[in-house]
Amino acid sequence: MSRRTKIVATLGPATDTPEVMQALLRAGVDVVRLNLSHGKPDDHRHRLELVRAAAWATGKDVGVLADLQGPKIRIEKFQSGRVVLEDGQSFVLDAGLADSAGNEQAVGITYKALPNDVKSGDLLVLGDGEISLRVQQVEGQRIVCRVENGGELSDHKGVNRQGGGLSAKALTDKDIQDIKLAAELEVDYLAVSFPRDAGDIQRARKLMQAANSKAGIIAKIERSEAISNLDGIIQASDAVMIARGDLAVEVGDAELPGIQKHIIRRTRDLNRVVITATQMMESMIHSPVPTRAEVLDVANAVLDGTDAVMLSAETAAGKYPVKAVEAMARVCEGAERQRISRSSQRHLEQHFSHVDEAIAMAVMFTANRMDVKAIIALTESGSTALWMSRISSGIPIYAMTRHEATRRLVTLYRGVYPVAFDVMHTNPDQVLRSASEELEKRNIVKRGDYVICTKGEFSGVSGGTNSLKILRVGE
Repeated sequence: MSRRTKIVATLGPATDTPEVMQALLRAGVDVVRLNLSHGKPDDHRHRLELVRAAAWATGKDVGVLADLQGPKIRIEKFQSGRVVLEDGQSFVLDAGLADSAGNEQAVGITYKALPNDVKSGDLLVLGDGEISLRVQQVEGQRIVCRVENGGELSDHKGVNRQGGGLSAKALTDKDIQDIKLAAELEVDYLAVSFPRDAGDIQRARKLMQAANSKAGIIAKIERSEAISNLDGIIQASDAVMIARGDLAVEVGDAELPGIQKHIIRRTRDLNRVVITATQMMESMIHSPVPTRAEVLDVANAVLDGTDAVMLSAETAAGKYPVKAVEAMARVCEGAERQRISRSSQRHLEQHFSHVDEAIAMAVMFTANRMDVKAIIALTESGSTALWMSRISSGIPIYAMTRHEATRRLVTLYRGVYPVAFDVMHTNPDQVLRSASEELEKRNIVKRGDYVICTKGEFSGVSGGTNSLKILRVGE
């Protein structure tokens, strides 16, 4: 059985050779992530060139995701690069302090409005939760805190307020410039960091469209406000990413597992795509094998129905980027062999507002009750394949299209595989036969196998799927 859950790998210095890039794709990477928080535009251009060359060399369609930095609130720098904070000591976050003047008593902050957003009693969490500060009082630009959990604190660590509520806008001036870069690079997806509501997603989409890009928009769920506005954010987006680092800091570790399951379920219910991210195999930055806890973490996300799992520093800067992808692929395949991840009764009571959505659900109802080896979706936009993939099944869905952009888009959809295919006939039956023959040539199906095909009445019309047909290969 082909792996259904997709793998997103972040690019970085560890992937900056043609050999490593090709090895990553062969190991199972479906989508690559350009992290716009780091590197210069030329770095991203170079990495994209490597991806395109590796995709051609390996014969794969590979999606590209550009991830905006967003309003990440950070401390500035210390005179010595780092300090050690002791439990109970006083420590000040000072918006008026010089960028590199930090010491054991105080450090500057990048977000100068932070003193306006906090009050006495608030808990501020730094880094990925290692350091916590309780706000004692706010004195002008100075936030005077008591250290509750101390430890080593180094330059540029992130700052979150537990419970959320910070006023920073989702799109910074840097993000607006990076949106133009993402459009220039012709990425397939744009990830928006720290959105609070659907309006943040809609603004990003308008900016991408103004830059002549049709990229899908991904909402990164990492603010507590986003949980309150979850359905609206999902419906405004093409996909969501569960960004568990900042989200865990805002909502608390104990709440994160339940929230993750809820986000996956609601995203699939609303016919969108979901990526589970952050520290999935963090130990593999330095180790050639994952921990058992990481294996279980990835497997649980797969069993819950996530479309994709993401590697960050593991591939961008780790010692074993290819091994990390190989390990991720093995765990996904193992989880998918469990029956719980291969069956679903959802949508059976649903009312459909689009013909192609109704066709997609009829296909999955039929396929799950017949000995069908493959589903063929002749598609322009990929929407029919997306809708079909929302019903859990062990049956592969092949999105067959002449459009490279559509093939790259569906690389993120669980259980959907892109196939280059151009309609060369006007006779509908011959078109469907040619499609099944293409899968036969690729040794995906064999003579006598049943396949279900979907297509529209007119080639070139997006959203026009209006028929399904059951075929036997070779007849």
